[in-house]
Amino acid sequence: MQFDLRSMAEHMGAVAWGVVIVLFIMSMYSIAVMIERYITYKKATDQSRKYAVDVARFLKAGKIKEAIDASHGPNVKYSHLAKVLSLGLNEWQYQVESGEVERDKEAAVDSAKRAIQRATAVNLADLKRGLSGLATIGSTAPFVGLFGTTFGIINAFSGMALTGSGGIAAISAGIAEALITTAFGLFVAVPAVWAYNYFSGKVEAFNVEMDNSSSELLDYFIKKGA
Repeated sequence: MQFDLRSMAEHMGAVAWGVVIVLFIMSMYSIAVMIERYITYKKATDQSRKYAVDVARFLKAGKIKEAIDASHGPNVKYSHLAKVLSLGLNEWQYQVESGEVERDKEAAVDSAKRAIQRATAVNLADLKRGLSGLATIGSTAPFVGLFGTTFGIINAFSGMALTGSGGIAAISAGIAEALITTAFGLFVAVPAVWAYNYFSGKVEAFNVEMDNSSSELLDYFIKKGA
């Protein structure tokens, strides 16, 4: 038997093929998540940069309604800042129109703060969507591959026992076939772990941006809201 991938694949058993199929599905899922999250985060970054400039300009001019309008629409659909600040702006506008700001400005600011916190929690959960799947694949794919390897080694030793032949030459082919699943498991796991760490860092950066922008908006309400 030749020790190339094609020859070893032809001699793989049902369990090994089952493991390879499971790992292939895991790999396709992780790739899909990587592509979807990369596109989403890229759009969120680009749209938020433009949105931050626009909403800052409106707020400096005291145009709350224009800032609210700028927080909606297809141009800010993926903006994490727009999703968070829009609720705070809407809540503040409601407080102004209802006269609550004049009666109790501190309570009005606190109400806007709670709206921003709720929006931040929801948006943060949305930004993390799919990352748990990457973490699961990264941590379990090597063990799925090892499961196939274990069965392959058992079969190799069983074949040696049945034929009565011994030595490394008698089982080397079987072990080589068995180790394919472990190699495939590592091939699936490593990119998933890298992507999870990279995207987790992006989400943390988005969270910092949302916190900073929220604090600046609340400071604006406190200083100039009335």
